[in-house]
Amino acid sequence: MKNKFKLLSILSEVILLSILCGCSDNKKNTGKDDEIYQIGINQIVQHSALDSAREGFIDGLREKGYVDGDNIKIDYENAQGDVSIAQTISKQFVNNGVDMIFAISTSSAQSAYNATKEIPIVFTAVTDPVAAGIANSFESSGNNVTGMSDMVSMTEQIALLQDIIPSIEKIGVIYNTSEANSIVQVDELKAAAKERNLEVKEISITTINEINQNLSANIKDIDALYIPTDNTVASAYELVGSICLNNNIPMLCAEEAGVSKGGLCSIGIDYYKLGKEAGYKAVKVIEGMVPSEIKIEKSSDMTVTINSDVAKKINIEIPKEIEENAQIVTGGVN
Repeated sequence: MKNKFKLLSILSEVILLSILCGCSDNKKNTGKDDEIYQIGINQIVQHSALDSAREGFIDGLREKGYVDGDNIKIDYENAQGDVSIAQTISKQFVNNGVDMIFAISTSSAQSAYNATKEIPIVFTAVTDPVAAGIANSFESSGNNVTGMSDMVSMTEQIALLQDIIPSIEKIGVIYNTSEANSIVQVDELKAAAKERNLEVKEISITTINEINQNLSANIKDIDALYIPTDNTVASAYELVGSICLNNNIPMLCAEEAGVSKGGLCSIGIDYYKLGKEAGYKAVKVIEGMVPSEIKIEKSSDMTVTINSDVAKKINIEIPKEIEENAQIVTGGVN
């Protein structure tokens, strides 16, 4: 009988240890800490504009009193340009029970929205969230999503290029056909170009490896090249800029990062500021508002940027009235 009680005692201890270990494993698997608000950052690819947006987001949180490692915990993941990896990252964030997902790019926002309709999602660097299928309108997403759009006026961008080079007749645009935000921009480019009597030549790619061949094959047929806020193309700004410079083709960029790497000009937004604005929206969510109550907005802070080295290299004279009011950068010229 004594041995029987001893055996029961041992079995009870084993069962108790198993339960405790199971609880410990579950806590480890969810990664959840009830004392700290957890934010998972899903960034589609590493390049200067998106990196700046992430830095702005974190600084925006800090400015409002939310500091990583103090009262919030940030888990940053980069999909390296692979949409399937972005989807996996979002699913993992959901499995880990994060309190919010910050999505940087349209693909990242779509993957987050596909993964959860409950966890709040704040985005940045999404051109058209309605066309991307993650919001009902800019006034209200109608769901668990809010954020900042990087949409800029296509008419203003083309006008800038024509003011600098009035002789342009055909403008090329290189973009990834699988990026929803790029398709929206190309459609807007074609509409704006038609109003200003410009012909548009589409140069489509599906991966970064196609840029050299596809652009080189079409570069002689265009007078200028437009670079939308396309994450695939942005990852190869130096290559695109080099091809354009070697053929004396001016490059108009949707954002400043491309100008400093071989582009001629841009009228666009500051991605750091865009990220910071998204950070402010995230604070509203942290403090109790639901995303559908927070309006999706566009940046109104537009800046003209000119690369003086590129202008000199391809023999373009920048009109004085434009140069005087522009941000001047250099570089991107070998």
